[in-house]
Amino acid sequence: MSHGEGRLPEALRECGALQFGDFILASGARSEYYIDIKKASTDPAVLRIIAEEMAARMKEDGLRPDRIAGVVLGSVPLAAALALETGIPYVMVRKEKKDHGTGKLIEGTLREGDSVLVVEDVVTSAGSSISAIDTLRGAGAKVSDVISVIDREAGGRDALAGIGVTLRPLVTASGILGRRR
Repeated sequence: MSHGEGRLPEALRECGALQFGDFILASGARSEYYIDIKKASTDPAVLRIIAEEMAARMKEDGLRPDRIAGVVLGSVPLAAALALETGIPYVMVRKEKKDHGTGKLIEGTLREGDSVLVVEDVVTSAGSSISAIDTLRGAGAKVSDVISVIDREAGGRDALAGIGVTLRPLVTASGILGRRR
């Protein structure tokens, strides 16, 4: 069985997060499927499956980070669930500074030299992942891996490889579409 293509696609379909049809994505591109990952990550049963699959993938790939990082807002529930599953603390990375309070971009405890695993819901071009990785590296963290629920296979893997980061998706676009045919 290839990565995560066991229970996860079925769970995404059952909770209504995976829909087939004709969709216009945020990028303006057309797609024959849409994944409402917020619908999946707010469903405790599906969130648990995602965390279990991510933890299994970490073990399989020998990943032992000091911290897990979730990008606000979409991947924070995933980071929290994975932290509960693995016992590894997590941090939250903002896209932009708040203009009140401490104005920090990273919430939670991060020490210089910590190895950090970034978790993402859907990776398309990987823009938000790359920006979060820049923020984490700017704080002295070492980032070499991203685990995502879905890789839309739209250039994200190559963009991440360009900054020395490996994308490890649980499910790929071709995997989802392949099961449909």
